[in-house]
Amino acid sequence: MSYQVFARKYRPQTFDDVVGQDHVTTTLRNAIQRNRIAHAYLFVGPRGTGKTSTARIIAKALNCENGPTPTPCGVCSNCEQITQGRSLDVLEIDGASNNGVEQVRELRENVRSAPASSRFKIYIIDEVHMLSTAAFNALLKTLEEPPEHVKFIFATTEVQKVLPTILSRCQRFDLRRIPANLIARHLEYIAGCEKLALSPAAAEAIAKGAEGGLRDAESMLDQLVAFCGDKIDEPDVLTVFGFSSARVVAGLCAHLLARDTASALGTVRTEAEAGRDLLRLMADLLSHLRNLLVLQADPDSVRDEIAPDLQEALAAQTGQVSPEQLLELIDLFATAESRMKWSPNKGLQIEIALIKAIQTLGQATLTQVLDTLSALRDGRPAPLATPPSQPAAARAVIRPAAIPPTPTPTPTPAPAAAAPAPPGELDPAGVWKATVTAMRSVSPFLHASLQAAALLGIRDGICRIALPATKKHDAESLAAGSKKQAVEEALSRLAGEPVRLEVEVIGDPSEADAAPLSPPPDPVEAFKNDPLIRQALEIFKAEIKSVQ
Repeated sequence: MSYQVFARKYRPQTFDDVVGQDHVTTTLRNAIQRNRIAHAYLFVGPRGTGKTSTARIIAKALNCENGPTPTPCGVCSNCEQITQGRSLDVLEIDGASNNGVEQVRELRENVRSAPASSRFKIYIIDEVHMLSTAAFNALLKTLEEPPEHVKFIFATTEVQKVLPTILSRCQRFDLRRIPANLIARHLEYIAGCEKLALSPAAAEAIAKGAEGGLRDAESMLDQLVAFCGDKIDEPDVLTVFGFSSARVVAGLCAHLLARDTASALGTVRTEAEAGRDLLRLMADLLSHLRNLLVLQADPDSVRDEIAPDLQEALAAQTGQVSPEQLLELIDLFATAESRMKWSPNKGLQIEIALIKAIQTLGQATLTQVLDTLSALRDGRPAPLATPPSQPAAARAVIRPAAIPPTPTPTPTPAPAAAAPAPPGELDPAGVWKATVTAMRSVSPFLHASLQAAALLGIRDGICRIALPATKKHDAESLAAGSKKQAVEEALSRLAGEPVRLEVEVIGDPSEADAAPLSPPPDPVEAFKNDPLIRQALEIFKAEIKSVQ
C-alpha cells in the first residue's frame, strides 16, 4: 500500500475518535439513537477541526448494515465504501468547483432516485459558502422538503456568507478550535502508534503552533518525521517552523515587566538571528499577557492550558503588574501586531512596541494616583511608585511628615487631625483652621462652606461663626443635621472638650452682591499651596505647568 499522511491515516472513524468536539458528537449520538435525525446539518468551524470527518461518520452511522446506530461497525461493505470514498450513495461535493445553478439542477434531479445499496442517499457539500446566490436559491425547495431517503450535510469555514434562508433549514453545529493540550495528547498517541520518540515539549510546541487545528498539527508532525527521523525534540520544531519557545516568550515578558529595555531588545535580536518568525513571537507574547490577565482574575481557569514548568513563572509575574497595565500592554501590542502584518521590517515594529510598553509601565496609572492621594488625605503612608519588578517588601513608603518643604514661601498648613490642645492653652484660630482642613475628607461642599465663614470666637464650649447673606443657604445647612454634627465632632476632638457650633448670618439677604466677611483666597495659589497637592507632586516627581 502506498504511503498515507498522518492526517488521512488517523482520520476519525467513529464519534469517539473525534477530538475536542464533545458538544457536537454527544448531540449527534443521541439524535441517531432516538431516531431524531434531521434532513439537513450544517457544520461550522475553523479548518482542521473535524467538519468533514464528522459528516462521514454520520453517513456511516446512518448507512451501516447494523444501523442506524451511533457506533458504526466500520467493517461492513457500506462502512468500508464510505471510509474509502467510493460509496455510490454518499456523494462528497466541492462547493468551490460546483457552485453554479446547473450543478444544483443536476443534484435536484439525482435526489429523486433511490439509493443504490444503502439506507440513505447522503450529500456532503464542503465549503458550501462558495455556492452562488442563484445556486443557493435553486437548492432552497429541495433542502426544505427533500425525499425521505435523502440527507444533506454542509460544511463551511465562513458561515456569514451562507444565505439566511439556507441557515434556517439546517441544524447548525459550531465546531471549536481544539485545545492545545488535547492536540498534544493526540500527537503523542500517533507517535506511539508509529514508534516515534516525540518529547512532550515538542508535542506542546506543535500543538501551540497548530492554533486549534488538529489536521495542521498532524501535517506538522509528518513534516518533522521527514526532517529529523524517528526522534523529535522541541528544538527541531522551533527550527523547522520558526517558533519561539514558551520559555523565551516568558523571559521576554519578564524583561518587559522589569523595564529592562536592553535585555528585551536583545531577546528579539537573538530570535531574529536564529530565523524565528517575529510575527509569531508577537502573537505568543500577546497570548502570554492574556494568560497573565486571566490568571489574575481566575487562577484556576487557565492552568490546564499552561505547561507545568511555566506556571511558576506566570504566577510570579502576575504580582508584578496590575490589570490596568496589562490591558494597556495588550492593546499596544495588538496594534503593533496589525502593523507588523504589512510592514517589511517586522523587527523594527516589535522593537518600537517594546520600548513604548516599557515607557508605559514607567508611568503612574490613574488608580495609583488616586490611591496615593487618598492615602495622603487620610494621613496614611502612601506607596511610592516603583518599577513593578521590585518586590512589595522593598518598595519605599513616604509619609507626609517626611516631605521637605518646597522653596516657595507658603503659609504653614494646619494638620488634618491635630492633637487636642491642653487645657488653658486653647488657640481658637488654630482649632478652627484645623477643623476646616479636616472637613475636606468629609465633604468638599462642607469644606467650601466653612472656608467662606468667619470665626467669631470659641468660648464656654460654643464656637460662633458668621456667614454673609449670600451664603444664607449654607448657614441653614450648617445650623442643623449631619453637617453640624460632623463639624462639632471635629471641633471637640481638636479643642479637647465638647464644643457646640452656632452659625449667624450677617448682612441683608436682599443684597445679592454683598461682600464676604473675608477676602476669598486666590484659587490658583490655594491649589498650588494645598499640602495634599504638594505631597502628590513630590511623590510622582511632577510639576504644575499651567492652571486654568
